Amino acid sequence: MEGKKVAVVAVGGNSLIKDSNRKTIQDQFDAAKESMHHIADMIEAGWDVVVTHGNGPQVGFILRRSELSRHELHEVPLDYCGADSQGAIGYMFERALFTEFQNRGMEKHAAAVVTQTVVDKHDEAFEHPTKPIGSFMSEEEAKNRAEIDGWIVVEDAGRGWRRVVASPKPLDIVEAPAIKALIDAGISVIAVGGGGIPVVTDEGGDKLVGVEAVIDKDFGSSLLATMIGADLFVISTAVEKVYLNFNTPEQKALDKITLAEAKQYIAEGHFAKGSMLPKIEAIINFLENGGKQALIVDPPNIGRALKGETGTWIYP
Repeated sequence: MEGKKVAVVAVGGNSLIKDSNRKTIQDQFDAAKESMHHIADMIEAGWDVVVTHGNGPQVGFILRRSELSRHELHEVPLDYCGADSQGAIGYMFERALFTEFQNRGMEKHAAAVVTQTVVDKHDEAFEHPTKPIGSFMSEEEAKNRAEIDGWIVVEDAGRGWRRVVASPKPLDIVEAPAIKALIDAGISVIAVGGGGIPVVTDEGGDKLVGVEAVIDKDFGSSLLATMIGADLFVISTAVEKVYLNFNTPEQKALDKITLAEAKQYIAEGHFAKGSMLPKIEAIINFLENGGKQALIVDPPNIGRALKGETGTWIYP
């Protein structure tokens, strides 16, 4: 491969949890090793990689522990839950990559960056919170927390009551210059966990304040890819390719599509709101802001996809 090629690879937070019976820290680390093996293949092939990741399940675990122990310890605010999960998952990925580099005889290092993402305090998402977080509660407890703590609570599909928070659009990645400096120095980076810790600037613009919100990790990853001028944006997910008419007899795999085709397929309603739609929208943002190419594929097939053998490639 000629010259340095930079890729941002977004790994789903659920990829660390294989099923409901494998949720422990060791289980998650075993899954992290598997994911980082595929990332190391990419690095060995000559790519400089920033790995981003989801953290939904992990933040949920931290919140649950905090809620269960609130009679003994202070509760953990949501932005700190994000920071905690970034550190823990970053640590898993660092250790896994260290072993991969050692086993392959590669002179490489990995570093995790706790990452803050600036959002607009006036984003309309704060007026209409939709993202459920934390434990299920009884109606009585939920309304009690709403009154005492100011939570927005909703009944969640007959399963109980839950807190909901805003999911604002990311505007700026505070640590993007540091991430770019590390990549330029040849260091593999883990960053923008969970889309980044959502922060807003105060009235004077000289202070960052954490907010109770969550950011879509694909949108955060797309913004980072734009800010550091990545050559490739990869979303590593549960499926090998993107499909039209998914899970129907007319299902059709997409090998290569254009930006215009991606928008057309969205308009036609092919992509589910809670799964593939935000991934395609994040890629559209990247390509519309100067990105050259993007890829959606599952982790085991990243290497084959980079050789043009599989995955769904999206171009301007």
